[in-house]
Amino acid sequence: MANTNIIEFKARNSKNKSKDSKKAKGQSAEVVDIVGRREEMIQNERRITKRTILSEFIGAYAVIPGKGLIKVSMYDISDDGLSFDTESSQGHFHLGEEIAMRVYLNQKSYFPFVVRLQNLREVSEDGVYRHGVNFVKETVNEEALHHFVKFIESVSTSLESDEGDLKASIS
Repeated sequence: MANTNIIEFKARNSKNKSKDSKKAKGQSAEVVDIVGRREEMIQNERRITKRTILSEFIGAYAVIPGKGLIKVSMYDISDDGLSFDTESSQGHFHLGEEIAMRVYLNQKSYFPFVVRLQNLREVSEDGVYRHGVNFVKETVNEEALHHFVKFIESVSTSLESDEGDLKASIS
């Protein structure tokens, strides 16, 4: 056999098996599957930028050419992009697709921006498709979008939940 840097596990395993069986005599070795741990590490590495989790915090819509607007639920946001959900019954966008979006600050006022779909997965337990998108740079409202993300990040750290607090009525 030629001397190479390749280790042949089958050959080594069969040699070691006979040695190990003599040593162990009735003891079994545990095989550890590192696939799950590896997947967890990959997911953590994907989360390079800080994301702010959102849920029904602000009105957001995607523009469907020739059809109009569909409501989307923004899930999280970062400097580079955001993720949003669409109901499974509405379908989903396609990887690489550019999507015109609008964030409404009230019923009539909004600012538009453009995103590109980078990640798509079905969240069947919630009945939605989760879309991960990057902001398309050098397009309309890039600066406003940057400030909007910073606003969301700063406000989200001090948000409180209204638990039906009593309100005074002044006569």
